[in-house]
Amino acid sequence: MAIQRAQPAQDDQPDRWEAQLRKGAVEMAALASLWQGRLYGLEIIRFLESHSQLTLAEGTIYPILNRLKAEGLLTSEWVEAEAGHPRKYYSLTEAGRQRLRQMAEAWTSFSRGLSRLLEPVFHPTDENPSLQPNEQRSLAGDPESAGTPELTTKENAR
Repeated sequence: MAIQRAQPAQDDQPDRWEAQLRKGAVEMAALASLWQGRLYGLEIIRFLESHSQLTLAEGTIYPILNRLKAEGLLTSEWVEAEAGHPRKYYSLTEAGRQRLRQMAEAWTSFSRGLSRLLEPVFHPTDENPSLQPNEQRSLAGDPESAGTPELTTKENAR
């Protein structure tokens, strides 16, 4: 007997996918927020909100900061505030700066590749607007039509 898994509603898919995408970028974003100097937790949250599309709760950022500190990528220090309670400021260590550079290089390379892949989605050509989703263009194999695109469907490709 086959086990059937419940499929989430179609409307939930983009939101869940986008949440996972953002979740994967939070560690790099937290490190990047500290590139120019030390910040305390709430400042990091506000910085991310104003400089990116990341909106985080305090309960999300602090475990990440603690993990990054445990990995030696951040340091922290308590600083007395002129008004109010002391604040814990976070700063990048040299290892944190190196790690962020590596992450930024990987992200940039990855995002460039995806941007190239998505270029036709944002700038489709109008060569043949009647193409169906199951049709694709391929170059013909014979010399007479070399360099000429040939319409190939799933049916005649077999």
